[in-house]
Amino acid sequence: MGRSEDDGMAEIAVRCTMVSIMVLRGRDTLLVRRHDACMDGTWTYVAGHVEPGESGWQAALRELREETALIPQALYATSFCEQFYDVRADCVQVVPAFVAVVDEEAEVRLNHEHSAFRWLPLAEAAEVFPFGGQRDLIAHVQREFVTRAPHPQLRIALE
Repeated sequence: MGRSEDDGMAEIAVRCTMVSIMVLRGRDTLLVRRHDACMDGTWTYVAGHVEPGESGWQAALRELREETALIPQALYATSFCEQFYDVRADCVQVVPAFVAVVDEEAEVRLNHEHSAFRWLPLAEAAEVFPFGGQRDLIAHVQREFVTRAPHPQLRIALE
């Protein structure tokens, strides 16, 4: 049985304040190199915080546009959430993942949060990402969005 603050034990909060977005262009995914104090130089995928009044998918679309200027042909929810302990906020972050499918000719224009980008096959991207949760997400996306077609119920209507 778990304990609560009522019986003298403190709890670590669980929060969902961020989203992550895997961008697919055919069988390749977009990697962006962070350019900030927190993760400077780290290759990752697009991610960001949910703003007040936004849904998760709206935050995903906004972050994708702000960070890369990409507008997806299709946006999907996944059944995958990254989880990690956030030392700075002393909480467990649960981060829902989305998949954005872009046109082969889509042009990436990075904002100030990133210093570089590249497109890599998913297997190669998994070797670059530093965190296990990121590699788990890559495996999920490979299995559920590349090897097989995603279920239509996962597609988010963008109109």
